[in-house]
Amino acid sequence: MPVLVASRRRTRLSLDYPGALILDVTSRGAEPWIRLSPFYPHGGIPVPGHSGRTSQSVEGIWQALKVFATEPEDFTKLDVTTMKGIKRTVRRLGPPLGHRLDGRLLGYEQARRLIYLPAYRWMLDHRTAGLLARLRELASHQTVVLLDYTTNGDVTDLSTPLSHAALIAQRVQEL
Repeated sequence: MPVLVASRRRTRLSLDYPGALILDVTSRGAEPWIRLSPFYPHGGIPVPGHSGRTSQSVEGIWQALKVFATEPEDFTKLDVTTMKGIKRTVRRLGPPLGHRLDGRLLGYEQARRLIYLPAYRWMLDHRTAGLLARLRELASHQTVVLLDYTTNGDVTDLSTPLSHAALIAQRVQEL
């Protein structure tokens, strides 16, 4: 059976996916599935390009390495354990210039490939491997729908944020 991705904002999910197991994998989801959120503070997640430095969450890494015209990286984001106060927003800081890795300022797609994807994959494989195995088992018996705020699973589609639920679905299919 497939593992599908749907918008958390969508209504009537049970009608659209009759008989499916619907799991919210966002930071507003229930245990244990909330642990698949990039905001979840697993701790000890290696920061790409920063040997020996770790983060509480994948989102902490993404936000810490983001650079704005008025503000450089903010490594305090690596230590956030509350799943709140992590985001560094355009509204407050203006448009980001990119993400800094090894002294280079990366564009959005390159940052996804070199920062976000490796960090999230590491988290999936080292902090939530049991949950992935459980998802795979559940999906062997019924359709599973993972809820996320976005459904974009294409790293090259820069028009919308990348869906971590889509990355989970891809990883479960690979196992």
